[in-house]
Amino acid sequence: MATKLPQLFLVRHGDTEWTVARKHTGRTDIPLNAMGEKRAAQLGERLRGFSFTHVYTSPLQRASKTCELAGFGAKAEVDRDLVEWDYGRFEGMLTADIVKERPNWELFRDGCPGGESPGDVAARADRFVAKAQKSTGNVVAFSSGHTIRMITARWLKMSPETARVFFCRPASIGVLGFEHDRRDEPVLQLWDYITELRE
Repeated sequence: MATKLPQLFLVRHGDTEWTVARKHTGRTDIPLNAMGEKRAAQLGERLRGFSFTHVYTSPLQRASKTCELAGFGAKAEVDRDLVEWDYGRFEGMLTADIVKERPNWELFRDGCPGGESPGDVAARADRFVAKAQKSTGNVVAFSSGHTIRMITARWLKMSPETARVFFCRPASIGVLGFEHDRRDEPVLQLWDYITELRE
């Protein structure tokens, strides 16, 4: 008899001053702002009732604090594959300013000078996906927007460039799983969810 396959819950960190300003926030360790802390705490209410065999967080404080405020800090394991994209020279910049310098630039196709390429981030995502899919139960991971988008594309066996379509807001939840209890049928079950969840 087949066992139920794991689901991967992907949680984007709460708001920061740079997310509000829409700056590319990669490895700069920006804290949550007051709204980000409030919304992080609300995530705990939304996830209540779900059980997780593994809790993972990016080492960056905006993700780890979100994890803590959501009530999962004591169980969390830091995973460096969940860290946000290294934007290199584009760190702290707005997309509008980047395209003035590089017209038609697209992160998931072109990557960042002095930072990571889409292939680099996809390799990290692939490692994390492989670990999550081996779990005997549900997994929750606290990370940042562009890394979450790449993990989603790779779970679905899509190219790194397609990750651009999986936009997710701060303090949102996405759920990845499988259809028909088959590992060769990965699916997107829920996306960019910011209201109450029920099991």
